[in-house]
Amino acid sequence: MNSEICHGVSSPLTTATFCTTNKDLSAKKCVPCNTKDLQPMTPDEARTLLPQVADWDLVNEDGVLKLRRSWKVKTFTKGLQFFRVIGDLAEAEGHHPDLHLVGWNNVTIEIWTHSVGGLTQNDFILAAKMNGLNLHGLLRRKASD
Repeated sequence: MNSEICHGVSSPLTTATFCTTNKDLSAKKCVPCNTKDLQPMTPDEARTLLPQVADWDLVNEDGVLKLRRSWKVKTFTKGLQFFRVIGDLAEAEGHHPDLHLVGWNNVTIEIWTHSVGGLTQNDFILAAKMNGLNLHGLLRRKASD
């Protein structure tokens, strides 16, 4: 049974509703970001969903909440392949992350909803779907492996 908990968020200018559910985020679909009702999450709302996206960090960059995760890829070309896989998923969801390849093998992805200047449930859906991808052939093995 799926239960949903909704939180109302009010300010002098707007009222937004943010719902959390025990339904797996990766089973959901990103919604269009052009709706006027879409508002950024508060830090407390984001922290509520963070446990559902293992290995992602919640960061506040100049007042903008973002999800961030880093990986080490085997080679530079594996990094480009990694981005192709992520890019295909992002296109299918209609929600596009910021991709960074630093050095030859350090990949970082930042997810946030640019149109609202912060996080929405779409960002957590995309992170959950990324977590479900089989990327092991592209990633470096840990030193302990």
